Amino acid sequence: MPNARPAPWPLIAPTLALLVLAAHFYRAAALPLVAACVALVALQALRRPWVPHVLQLALLAGAVEWAWTAAMLVQQRLALGLPWQRMAIILGVVALATLGAAAVFRSARLKARYG
Repeated sequence: MPNARPAPWPLIAPTLALLVLAAHFYRAAALPLVAACVALVALQALRRPWVPHVLQLALLAGAVEWAWTAAMLVQQRLALGLPWQRMAIILGVVALATLGAAAVFRSARLKARYG
């Protein structure tokens, strides 16, 4: 007998990506964006067909934010003569992980969850 309510474990990646993004915005004192990230985490509980689209868009924007932040920090570090490669790799991986979290919503399990 198939499970009528798909397990929410695939939502771990988007949840973590949104919480890391919230921490990034908190460090920048962008409290409305922190609240938006937390609201998006809560939005995952709402089983409506439009929810994955909103979350994918938000995670895509988050990946762009990470790439933008990486570019700005590389410029600053280059100007100061500081090493920048490791930081760029780390933020690049975070941006890719955020994109991967958006891709999770294309899985059959989450398509079934949101209808």
